[in-house]
Amino acid sequence: MLLLFLLLAVGVQAQQVYPASAEHPTPAWFVDVAAKAGITVRNVNGSEEHKKYIVEATGSGVAIIDYDRDGWPDIFLVNGTDLGSAGKTAASNHLLHNNHDGTFTDVTAKAGMVSTGWGQGACVGDYDNDGFDDIYVTGYGKGRLFHNLGNGSFKEVAEAAGVAGSGKEWGTGCAFVDYDRDGKLDLVIANYVHFDLAKTPAPGADAGCMWKGSPVMCGPRGLPSAPNILFHNDGGGKFTDVSKAAGIEKTAGHYCFSVTTLDYNEDGWPDIYMACDSTPSILYRNNHDGTFTDVAADVGVAFNEDGREQAGMGATAADYDGDGHLDLFKTNFSDDTATLYKSHGDGTYTDETFAAGLGINSDALGWGAMFADVDNDGYPDLIVVNGHVYPEVDSAKLGAAYREPRFLYWNQGNGKFKDVSKGAGPGMTEPMAGRGLAIADLWNDGRLEAIVNNLSDRPMLLVNEAKNTNHWLGIKLTGTKSNRDGIGGRVVVRGTKRSWVDEVRSGSSYNSSNDLRLHFGLGAEMHVADVTVRWPNGESEVFTVAGVDRMVEFVEGKGKLVQ
Repeated sequence: MLLLFLLLAVGVQAQQVYPASAEHPTPAWFVDVAAKAGITVRNVNGSEEHKKYIVEATGSGVAIIDYDRDGWPDIFLVNGTDLGSAGKTAASNHLLHNNHDGTFTDVTAKAGMVSTGWGQGACVGDYDNDGFDDIYVTGYGKGRLFHNLGNGSFKEVAEAAGVAGSGKEWGTGCAFVDYDRDGKLDLVIANYVHFDLAKTPAPGADAGCMWKGSPVMCGPRGLPSAPNILFHNDGGGKFTDVSKAAGIEKTAGHYCFSVTTLDYNEDGWPDIYMACDSTPSILYRNNHDGTFTDVAADVGVAFNEDGREQAGMGATAADYDGDGHLDLFKTNFSDDTATLYKSHGDGTYTDETFAAGLGINSDALGWGAMFADVDNDGYPDLIVVNGHVYPEVDSAKLGAAYREPRFLYWNQGNGKFKDVSKGAGPGMTEPMAGRGLAIADLWNDGRLEAIVNNLSDRPMLLVNEAKNTNHWLGIKLTGTKSNRDGIGGRVVVRGTKRSWVDEVRSGSSYNSSNDLRLHFGLGAEMHVADVTVRWPNGESEVFTVAGVDRMVEFVEGKGKLVQ
């Protein structure tokens, strides 16, 4: 049986918002339309030009949420604050409603989401399965859980729900994930350091406060690390901290930034990958009994191919080479390369960074990163957001730039990528101190947009105006026995010549959260044989699709059960 909802309005199919043109070369010509779209709010994170403390330099994420369930993704921008904001208007997070016509309206106050603090990251998920997605916001200080009331407004309930934390941990990335497959979304949070302004040394005060001979802000080395947190969803809007019992705290002494969930060993249970600064990455393997074991070093994703720890920032997962297994990509600090880990399908990975053509651009400092098939040719490309942490790199001429362009690595379909950034439009080349990045098909037309949260600057909304003739399919999962968003669900799209695989995940990139709908570029394929969904509870169903170039919704229990 098939439950198929066409979310594309006839008028939208007939006329694209910010239409693509054959005048622009494929695969992409990105243009920043944020100002035209009405997205002008600035990110605030301490001083714009001088970062005395590390909390001013790590920036904020961005989340995609269809908060009013109208079928059009909305945007949530996380914000920071100032060290001394006396006499200033306090900065706030911002919720931007999609007007369906290429513009957005700031509905923060109307939605009850005005909130000030050192916001870091955000993740989206319907934690109470009421059909309306909620948002969790991490930061320096207590976390915030915005419960969607279903009437266009939210209520902050972190303390009542038990997920506010102690306020001593500096939360960074987060993700909703049903780790025990009980149908309720749990919450995992990456923590960076225990941070205390009163006890943090001044720039240049010790070895951890120097970079290439210049005094800079201190950290993370030299600052006390903070353990990561796992909250179990008990139902009834309540969570319990199970970090110690689940084994999450056993991996200590790390400075973690971002969370990417994936079933890395394909056993039907969600695992948790964390990119960590100045320390090895973490891969928490799900042991099926409520506990986790860090196996990053054992399976090949803790270090690079030289066995060296890196300063990881953001991460993303996808099947880049079409072999049916989900691979990992991680951004790192400057004077290093990003890292591409190829999955072999047996629970192990190898570092294929240089073999895939990604061992370049070592002067850039990467943050947000997402696999995204920008030209719908069937192979996910890579969008990477960059920007340095030390404004001093400009004044002291330290061989890098504080504001940096973004990168677009085009997937050539043969296991290799090509850097096409400089020819991919002004939206890729304008220098910015980029941080958070989220991907979404904002106008349901089969093109993926990129939303970038820039440190102490205006955000960017990047639209690809390069035309192509490739086909696509968008898929929304709705769980009934499983969690309502289908987070953790694994989807295999089978065409006439090949198949595509992906998983629904909250979080990922750099402290950001993408459209929960999956996007598959199909290339020249004009027919989908079928779609297999392995739901988060472990059961699998097969669905049929009547045509391509559309959004479809699959509801758990409405497909043909795979025995």
